Amino acid sequence: MRMMMKVQMDTEAGSLAIADGSLPQLMQETLGQLNPEAAYFGPENGIRTAFIVFDLQDPSQLPPISEPLFSKLKANIQMFPVMDSEDLQKGLGQLGGGA
Repeated sequence: MRMMMKVQMDTEAGSLAIADGSLPQLMQETLGQLNPEAAYFGPENGIRTAFIVFDLQDPSQLPPISEPLFSKLKANIQMFPVMDSEDLQKGLGQLGGGA
C-alpha cells in the first residue's frame, strides 16, 4: 500500500545529529530501507520535516522503519495511505454514478 510518512524531528536531537554527522547516515539508511517513490525535506511550522512516499508491503515493517527515527531524532511520525491520480480515478470509478 502506498503510504506517506511525515517525520518531524525534535529540534535539539536533530541539531545534535547534524553536529555529530549522524543525520545524513540515518536518512540514507531510512531511504535505503524504504526505497521511496518520492522524498521531500523542508521546514514545516519551524520544524525539520521529511515527507516520504513509499510502498508498505507489510505492517510488520513499521517498527524497523520508525524506531531509529524515534530513538535517534525523538521524531514525531505520522503515516497514512495516499493515492496518485491513477488510484484516485480508479477509486472514483468504483463509486458509480449516484455517489
